[in-house]
Amino acid sequence: MTTDTVQAIEAAARPARGQTPLAAPARLLSLDALRGFDMFWIIGGQGIFMGLAKVWPGRFSNAVVQQLHHVPWEGLHFYDVIWPLFMFMVGVSLPFSLTRRIANGAAKRELYLHAIRRALILFVLGMIAQGNLLQFNLATLHPCYSVLHGIAAGYLLATIVTLNFKPKGQMVVTALFLILYWILLVTIPVPGVGRGVLTPFGNAATYVDGLVLGRFSYVPVGMENTWFLSYLGFASSVMIGVLAGELLRSGHPGKQKCWILSACGVGLIVLGAVWSLSLPVIKLLWDGSFVLIAGGISCLVMAAFYLVIDVLGYRKWAFPLSVIGMNALAVYMATELFDFRKIGNIFVGHLLPRVGRWDLFLAESTAFVIIWLILYWMYRTRSFVKI
Repeated sequence: MTTDTVQAIEAAARPARGQTPLAAPARLLSLDALRGFDMFWIIGGQGIFMGLAKVWPGRFSNAVVQQLHHVPWEGLHFYDVIWPLFMFMVGVSLPFSLTRRIANGAAKRELYLHAIRRALILFVLGMIAQGNLLQFNLATLHPCYSVLHGIAAGYLLATIVTLNFKPKGQMVVTALFLILYWILLVTIPVPGVGRGVLTPFGNAATYVDGLVLGRFSYVPVGMENTWFLSYLGFASSVMIGVLAGELLRSGHPGKQKCWILSACGVGLIVLGAVWSLSLPVIKLLWDGSFVLIAGGISCLVMAAFYLVIDVLGYRKWAFPLSVIGMNALAVYMATELFDFRKIGNIFVGHLLPRVGRWDLFLAESTAFVIIWLILYWMYRTRSFVKI
């Protein structure tokens, strides 16, 4: 960590003359709510809305269902923004957590070790959730096939950048990450395919993954997220969040922060759309145009939540979302490892054949209510799972 960076963060943590000392930056309630909103779609929202689409079929319902599925390759649906939005929020929280830890006396070595430890835990949890680690079978193990793997890589790289550069330098490094990744995608020669090919089975990122992982590559190769070259994209998504976090913890008035964040969001979307004319928006590659557009959307959503909850003070409506957001990792792992519809069917299983087209909605809603009640109990007992 550079001396200037440490001094800047320490200065931000110190109160001005005459002010009451603060142990840590104020918690962003909007960030908890937004994290809960994001997780809602993963742990039940998708199924609930698909159930409603089954009840009221039609052109509008079909359009909604389409948005609740990932684009097969090129393009962008609503559901494709869920993961980058979470990575963006990891970045938003990073300046706040670093400021708090430095204010509490953490040294440079501690900060790095803490980041490495968290990244390793996320990586292992990812293998448990989606990589078949608990099968204890090398034939089925996929160590690099998890949302948490991408978050771990992006978080670790973003932490290193944040600790070594001020915001202007962070912007430069983020741009360099995206440009470097673009160059690698179009210049690495793929045997039998050539350079610059961006198809599911013929791109440099998938090729590099195959070289590194060998037998542990996900089968069939292609049509899934890429990893090692994509680290640059993952880190960039988190860094956009870091820059947003730097803004939100600054001394600007609340509404001004919202305007700046919104303007940045629109700018990123426009820049990504222009870049997509030469570099298609492909989530599975996590390429530059995708990072910019998804990051821009994340900025706009963050600005809206921050304005309503933290600036205008309308907080009560967001409480159900905050209950989810304050235990996001725990509920993600729980829903990956266990199907809560089995518990739900204990209560409504005999009703499902009798409710006609409402069966899917009833099953998914019941499972979600059970999940939320467990999270509410954890909230009331202050049982927050953190790493």
